[in-house]
Amino acid sequence: MKKIGLIAFDLDGTILDSRKNLTERSLAALSRCAQMGIQIVPATGRAVDGIPGKILAIPGVRYAITTNGGAIVDLKTKEILKSCTLSNAKVIELIGIMKKYNAMYDPYINGRGISQPAFIEHMGNYGIEPLIQEMIRETRDIVPDTEAFVRETGSDAEKLNIFFMNLADREALREELKQVEGIIVSSSLYNNLELNAQGATKGDALLWLADYLGIDRMATMAFGDGENDVSMLKAAGIGVAMGNGGDSAKKAADEVTLSNDRDGVAAAIERLVLDLI
Repeated sequence: MKKIGLIAFDLDGTILDSRKNLTERSLAALSRCAQMGIQIVPATGRAVDGIPGKILAIPGVRYAITTNGGAIVDLKTKEILKSCTLSNAKVIELIGIMKKYNAMYDPYINGRGISQPAFIEHMGNYGIEPLIQEMIRETRDIVPDTEAFVRETGSDAEKLNIFFMNLADREALREELKQVEGIIVSSSLYNNLELNAQGATKGDALLWLADYLGIDRMATMAFGDGENDVSMLKAAGIGVAMGNGGDSAKKAADEVTLSNDRDGVAAAIERLVLDLI
């Protein structure tokens, strides 16, 4: 097997356990990889401001793939190395579609989620579990009206995230969005959809970052559990799905490891990287 030069990993459901913790075993495995000169890269649907401090503090974490590939960030310089965003006009068009459904929608703009009181005060109605609610409150800027904010600022968005009261609405919207050009529709949770610009995927971002760092694609490894991880699992030299992952992730992967609550990332790294030293 080619020597690994870059390890990318999803956060929720992958490197973080069900309580959103980074375990000592996972930290130790990633730290050892960093000591070997391997690039350690969070690859998340979250905006950059949503990456937990415990992840940023992992030795060797310099770059991050955020908002499903909407932005690749140099965490040291705060520079956006590459972005692939939804235009302001496209965001307004998509919000117009979403308003027909009982849905909570948050555009991610300049590394932050944007939300409004009507959503943030009623997250339980959208099936959002308490730990996710806590994370959302910490990573959103609250404005009186999200659509008005988007129109007034003229801002593009790295991603649009949508939660649903009714899962039938989720499937109906997914079907309707097939008619909208220039977007990619994915999901990371049973009750959400995530909309990105065409070309903004974790897989595309992984390949771009590897090339930027002079690392061969076959020397990359990626971990994920959800639909929004599929492109990355396919693009990496070694794609590893979590035992708790969805069928689409497992089918896309080269290997399936233990669940996120059983240190699945650490177990695979220990077996496929560290045991080969």
